[in-house]
Formats: sequence, structure tokens, C-alpha cells
Amino acid sequence: INQGDWLSDRLYGQGLRIGDPVHIRIFKKSRELELYLRGRDGFELYRTFPICDVSGMLGPKRFEGDLQAPEGFYTVVPERLHPHSDFHLAFNLGYPNEFDRSMGRNGSNIMIHGGCASNGCFAMTDYYMEQISLLAEAALQNGQQEIGVEIYPFRMTEDNLAAHASSRWIEFWRSLQPAHDHFANSGLPAPVEPGSEGYRVRVGQPAAGLESVVLSAP
Repeated sequence: INQGDWLSDRLYGQGLRIGDPVHIRIFKKSRELELYLRGRDGFELYRTFPICDVSGMLGPKRFEGDLQAPEGFYTVVPERLHPHSDFHLAFNLGYPNEFDRSMGRNGSNIMIHGGCASNGCFAMTDYYMEQISLLAEAALQNGQQEIGVEIYPFRMTEDNLAAHASSRWIEFWRSLQPAHDHFANSGLPAPVEPGSEGYRVRVGQPAAGLESVVLSAP
């Protein structure tokens, strides 16, 4: 079922349209996928979709077959779209990224897809995936070079981080928080660079040539 007409009408009421740039944030604990579209003043939340199924526990994916879904910063480019997926519709998140590889992590075919069964992916149901895929594909066809996908264990508040302070992953999670807060405060994705020492957020505008800072736990 093509949901384009219905989506167009709904977006029009928000001052948005199919083909606007897309940004995605995922929160594993609450099983939420937030899809944003770029408006006049930055990215605006179009809808929060419930995630039907995600396997594993909180914490990053480390190796093939661990049934973990990744955490960190990923991108969807046109060649990672899979409109003929066995899971109805899908796109590949590009795991492992540069940071994952530097940590010796491996795995493949980590997707956002239809259906409601996960082996390390984010399963959205066919109905919701049709909307997500339509908006993502239209954005890429309309000139967006890559769609950013931020994946968090939970909403990166101080209370949530304090509640998980004993986790082996707390330092890694704290390194994600600046990018999380940057988007929440500005409506724009942080220019994140996964590198060998950790996730980096570039200071100032990328074109300014300012040095990056390495995000680490306090």
C-alpha cells in the first residue's frame, strides 16, 4: 500500500513535505524511533514510531551473532536501501563504522526493517516501515547525501546515566551524550566523527577547520 498521499497531507499540516532531509534517533530501552524532517529552523519531529522488536540487552554490538543491536552514530546512503528485502523494506545502517572497527567489533547486515522479529536489527512492522522507507528514499533522491541515525541505549539524561552508573558501558554511554544534547538543543545533528579514540564532535563549523575534541567520561 502506497502511503504517499496520506503522508503528504499530514506533513503539509506541519509545514513539511516528502523529500525533506531526514534524521533518525533511536532509543533502545523505550523502543522508540524518532523520525525528523528538516524544516525552516532545523529538524522537526515528524513522528515517534514504536519499535516492534529489538534483540539483546543495553550496550553496543560487538561481534557477529551476539544478537545485539548497535549503539552509536551511523549513516544511510542510497546504496544501503533495500526495497526488495525479505523483511518487506529495509535499509542498512552501515555497522560496523570506523569506531566499531577500531574497537575490533564486527558484524553485518544490521538493518531497520519491516516485520516484528530481530536478530540485532530494529524491526518496525511493515506498516510503519513503509512510511519510514518512503521518507528516507525521497530525501536521498532529493539530494540528501546521507541520513544520520543516532542510536542510544536510553534518553541520555543525567538521571538515566546515574541509574546505569555501574554498567560496564557507562563511559561509552557518556561519550554519546554531547551529540544527544546538541541535537536536542539546536535541532541540528552534531558533526560526529567516529575515530580510533572515541566519538568526536567537531568544534564550530566543519568548514572552519577547528580541531575536534574527543568525548570521554568526566
